[in-house]
Amino acid sequence: MNFYRLFILSIVIISGASAKAQVNSLPVKMPVMGKNDTIRVASTNDNGEMIPWIPLNEVEIFAMRIFKSPADRAAYNRLRYNVMKVMPYALFAKRRYEQLERDLALTAEKKEQKKLVKQCDKEIKEMFNREIKELTITQGQILTKLIDRELGRTTYDIIRETKGGVTAFLYQSVARVVGHNLKSTYSPQEDRDIEAIIISSGFYQ
Repeated sequence: MNFYRLFILSIVIISGASAKAQVNSLPVKMPVMGKNDTIRVASTNDNGEMIPWIPLNEVEIFAMRIFKSPADRAAYNRLRYNVMKVMPYALFAKRRYEQLERDLALTAEKKEQKKLVKQCDKEIKEMFNREIKELTITQGQILTKLIDRELGRTTYDIIRETKGGVTAFLYQSVARVVGHNLKSTYSPQEDRDIEAIIISSGFYQ
């Protein structure tokens, strides 16, 4: 009985291998090339026929937003302007602090780490004195939210980690006087208008 089962199994294996060999031995039909077909693309062998294909980037389609009133449309346009104004600063902060974290991870010397933090702080301050100081209170509030969105940490947390708790407290105290809150967090649900603006802005393309 065992010999019979082994015999049947052998026939199945041989038949499958033979069928696969027949498929692989089929002549490959290449697509007809035109005189302007000079771009190399990937292709897939589909039962002997080579089918060219090109991977495409994801395309997102957004419906046109309908506003309840002209006032709502104007408010949204102001929000969009403010988000587009401060988003580059949030992305700069993200890149700079990510670079700082990589640099700090590569050195164990406290003196060198303080030097790296000081250099990063200098660059941020230079950008602040050159451009960010001209932001409105609303734009500054949006910026603190976007920094939390990009870095996953509030501006207050970043200052506390790099400059210490006392400095973070002093910065927060000054920020509160002028209407800012360095502890502001970002929520895609609560800030869905900002999220929609960012996604459709093209910053991540």
